[in-house]
Amino acid sequence: MSGYRVVFITRRFWPQWDGASRTIGNLAAALVKRGCQASVLTVWEVPRWAAEIQWRGVSVIRLPYDRQNRRGEIGYLQALTRWLRGNRDQYDLVCVSGLRHDAYAALGAVTSEVPVVLRAETSGFRGDCLWQLDAKRGRRIKRRTMKAAAWIGPSPLAHRELIAAGYPRERIHYLAHGVTRQPVRDKMTRRAARESLATDHSMLRLAEETPLAVCVGRLHRSRGLVSLITAWESILKHRPDARLWFVGNGPERTSLQQRIDARNLTGQVSLVGQFDEVDTLLAAADLFVLPSSEEDLSIALLEAMAAGLPVVACDTLSNREVVESGQQGLLVPSGDVEALATALSRVMDQPEWACQLGNEARNRIEQSFPLGKMVEAYATLFEGLVGARCPDRECPS
Repeated sequence: MSGYRVVFITRRFWPQWDGASRTIGNLAAALVKRGCQASVLTVWEVPRWAAEIQWRGVSVIRLPYDRQNRRGEIGYLQALTRWLRGNRDQYDLVCVSGLRHDAYAALGAVTSEVPVVLRAETSGFRGDCLWQLDAKRGRRIKRRTMKAAAWIGPSPLAHRELIAAGYPRERIHYLAHGVTRQPVRDKMTRRAARESLATDHSMLRLAEETPLAVCVGRLHRSRGLVSLITAWESILKHRPDARLWFVGNGPERTSLQQRIDARNLTGQVSLVGQFDEVDTLLAAADLFVLPSSEEDLSIALLEAMAAGLPVVACDTLSNREVVESGQQGLLVPSGDVEALATALSRVMDQPEWACQLGNEARNRIEQSFPLGKMVEAYATLFEGLVGARCPDRECPS
């Protein structure tokens, strides 16, 4: 089946997005190529941005969200509700990222004839299921999210949490993350990536021989970033030329910069900011590090492995499902700064072994987390739900 119309709802989208929203974007664009119509409803926080754009064939509609106004959240949810009610003839299925306020609003606005699919955006201690237990009105929101047509756990942990939370098991689907395949990594692609970065951003100029580690993700205190900075100080004692880049933004940016400055690490450790695409950054790097001890499976980790980077990450259940320590990278105990520094040194000091780890990482992603496999799984689910609502038609019109 093709030709059906799906609306995705996600708080973040291009150009300020994260791994989860990049996944939504790649999925929506792939469905367009299959003959579907895809739209994205997201927040509109930057006045200079257009309210509506076309992105890779996907219609992106930004709804007002004023973070400076304490009623900004309510205003956004009201705008989301109005759009869904006012455009009921423009979609056949709604897919919401997260099981929180957006899901509550969507299920209240959409008629029973239109299937609503909820995709768990996070899992673990900051995940959607635990949030529903602890948040104000969380239990009320859960009662409504129970009415969805289907729930998606994009990681094994998220899938298990949905089951444990009591959602009907027969309508819970484990649809694994999928990431874009990257070019084979070699010295030429690395050099070209560094030259491209230097051309576009003078502060990112690096000598060809400089070892570079990158950490991609939100700058949040729960992500172990302070431990990584402390570990990097040990690295610099025997590799003073090594560089560490934090890619992303977040509430801890100012405090992290203050720590970097106070420890005289400016230039050796850099907060390079948010990038709408991280492919070039990953191609320019030699190593990816994920110091977070959160259990949720990181899209940034999968993207780095797809780029052929060896990884050093915390030894969590989710990371073990992707990385076999010593095969695609190294796993270290959460919060162990000394172990983190030792693992980073091992990978940087053995470039041939690091290359083998990166090749194995790339192979692991190509086998288990290809974008095409994810798109096929979502398309099968969506087509089944839309087809069940209109069995007499090949596709909605």
